[in-house]
Amino acid sequence: MKRLILACCLLLASVAGLAQPADAALKKQVNAFVDEWHDDAANARLAFFDKIAKDGVYIGTDKTELWHRDEFKVWAKRFFERKSAWTFKAIKRNVYASADKHIIWFDELLDTQMGICQASGVIHRTATGFEIEHYQLSIAVPNDVAGEVTKLIKEFEAKPPAAK
Repeated sequence: MKRLILACCLLLASVAGLAQPADAALKKQVNAFVDEWHDDAANARLAFFDKIAKDGVYIGTDKTELWHRDEFKVWAKRFFERKSAWTFKAIKRNVYASADKHIIWFDELLDTQMGICQASGVIHRTATGFEIEHYQLSIAVPNDVAGEVTKLIKEFEAKPPAAK
């Protein structure tokens, strides 16, 4: 068991050594790409889905929301039929890249209609730009109210399903 833990630690240390904050030029490109992606949703442009890799994943705030791109597009259709699907504005974003700059990941703090959210994503370079491989969104719950939120969720989940 000690050898397994040591091997895992060494693997993580070696992978972490490959990660580095993105240089200014790459960060600018990534910020423009992700900001445009968020703007596509804010303006209900279907180009939003074109920025997600064909096998890309979007994880929403609800525990049932783990979408592959095409499933997500079907589910979100009703939102994209409006003038705006949803609006996320980055407050802060950190961008990191592999040594060869082909795999990029980021975390961001967002101002949304749900309040402050946090998200993280993984993108990769393509011949024409970037594609989102994985994106995960969560509502940022302040620690001081986390107990109350947890209680509300437990109470909600304990209720029998509503009759249809």
